[in-house]
Amino acid sequence: MRQIRISEKSFRNLVLTVILITVSTSGAQTFRITPLRPVNRLLAEALLKVPLVEKGSFRKTELTEITKLDTTIHLDIRYATENNFLSAPLYHQARAFLQRPAAEALIRVSRALRVIGYGLLIHDAYRPWYITKVFWDATPPDLKKFVADPSKGSMHNRGCAVDLTLYDLKTGKPVVMPSLYDEMSDRAYPDYKGGTENERKMRDLLRTEMEKQGFSVYEFEWWHFNYKDWKFYTIQNIRFEEIK
Repeated sequence: MRQIRISEKSFRNLVLTVILITVSTSGAQTFRITPLRPVNRLLAEALLKVPLVEKGSFRKTELTEITKLDTTIHLDIRYATENNFLSAPLYHQARAFLQRPAAEALIRVSRALRVIGYGLLIHDAYRPWYITKVFWDATPPDLKKFVADPSKGSMHNRGCAVDLTLYDLKTGKPVVMPSLYDEMSDRAYPDYKGGTENERKMRDLLRTEMEKQGFSVYEFEWWHFNYKDWKFYTIQNIRFEEIK
């Protein structure tokens, strides 16, 4: 019998591919991992912790609900369902907030895209700090570059980061990108050369329009964008249901 040898990296990518093919929700594929510990325990522990108290002068938080500014922006808040990489609901409400300057910049992106037939579909925006801690504690060490270190906080915690994609205005369906949302592989990199030409075109279109309005893409995730003013806002740990 002939033996076939493959590299560790190739084997890891093969395992990821099997996961992507076999896991689906309502026909849509979802990237998932096995949490290091049960998510309900991690949530209970994270809620008892408090984020680092930052020193300095910060702007007053002004978390603004995005869909109230632009009803053409659609939501698919995965963390309010089991349809996410941890296979467990983490939010009690499916809502999306950003600090007002970031929200207004996103509205300008939405308007520009509508002219050429596309809308924005948000997966996540402001994220309470305790959720960031759950992500970190649940994720294996070799994948932690895809989640924020809670000791430093996330741009999401400041209300200055958004996870999103495009949808076709005619069909209402999300466009196909080179990777799935929250996929922890090199296919998620914003400069990944694989996938189809149209997938890369759509990914790059989103990036171009976001950068025009002061957002920058995260180096490991084509869907994650940070707003330029993030340093002016401190880490937040307030739940969606407590935001007025």
